[in-house]
Amino acid sequence: MTSALSHQELSHIIGCIYDCTLDPSRWESTLDALRGLVHCRSAQLALVDLRQHRFLISKNLGLEPQWLALQGKYLPEITNFAERHLDGGISMDQPLVTSRLASAERYAGSPFFQEWCRPQGYIDVVQINLIRTPTRMSGLALGRHETEGILDEPDIELMRLLVPHLRRAVTISNVLDVQAIERARMAETLDALKLGVVLANEDSRILHANRAAEEMMRDGGPLRDHRGVLRAEGTTASAEIKAAIGLAARNESAIGKTGLAVRLTEEDRAPLVAHVLPLAGGEVRSRLEPVAVAAVFINPEDDDAASATVLSTSFGLTPAETRVLVRVLGGNTVAEAAAGLGVAPTTVRTHLDSIFVKTGVSRQSELIRLAAQLTPPARA
Repeated sequence: MTSALSHQELSHIIGCIYDCTLDPSRWESTLDALRGLVHCRSAQLALVDLRQHRFLISKNLGLEPQWLALQGKYLPEITNFAERHLDGGISMDQPLVTSRLASAERYAGSPFFQEWCRPQGYIDVVQINLIRTPTRMSGLALGRHETEGILDEPDIELMRLLVPHLRRAVTISNVLDVQAIERARMAETLDALKLGVVLANEDSRILHANRAAEEMMRDGGPLRDHRGVLRAEGTTASAEIKAAIGLAARNESAIGKTGLAVRLTEEDRAPLVAHVLPLAGGEVRSRLEPVAVAAVFINPEDDDAASATVLSTSFGLTPAETRVLVRVLGGNTVAEAAAGLGVAPTTVRTHLDSIFVKTGVSRQSELIRLAAQLTPPARA
């Protein structure tokens, strides 16, 4: 059982998670601290580029090499377990705890648990799905040994609190392609990135913008330099970015989902998405630019949007169906897609059922796989 964490302890682990964004070599020590908090024997974190078939992040702690090598045999069962519950409507923000979701009969009939977990003494596993799209897949899995008992509510609540922070760190690592950024070569490294990066102080004043961001602001795009202050074209997006920067300055532990995947463009335009990373705390992030409290990363149209375009064209989807498809391919549940689009869940379900009929699939996970199959691989 996990004892209640102090605010200082929680802030420390969140800071460690965010430091991994700019220095991926820190993932092992951070995962070690994380598994210690919830008394788990093993921790595995992966970020996979499905287009180029490579791991962008692959960290494994607490597993012997022979068991790690054998795990691949059970990946279809592990993946099916997660997909079945996510397709059933469980949000990706919710940790999937085997002891709570699997019956005794399923335990008994599971090759993974009987042949892989039991011989090692594992009695419970929690899976956290961080990214689930046609081009990227990322997740964290923690294994609980029989000497510690199954995961209980305090453990699960802690993991639930950390999900948005883990997702932010992995998502930004994804758009950065896990490139380490050093203070000594900051301007050079940031200018080499294709995505826009803006460093801002607590008043959203621009301290540094790389070349890509300067071009976005100079060309009158959805990102704006308003008398030296960072703004977005849309009032909603601008307000969320400002709120995220404010939280980054005051209390990064409370930032949650605010400022993560903020859409800067309208639904009928190529997507431009902003991600806000707190900088004020942490050994690594505070060295990047001492006065900055946040870094705003802006990435252009991604492969997932291209996947939606290919599916829409191939199967004759309507504009409304395509908008729903983009949300689904982004890992949203029906409820989350409805909230994002400003429509009723029944409307989303109606469009999704129509998409299933047109594409010949029956589950969201099958739709994601179909999109991955139809979209040409990206060049290395």
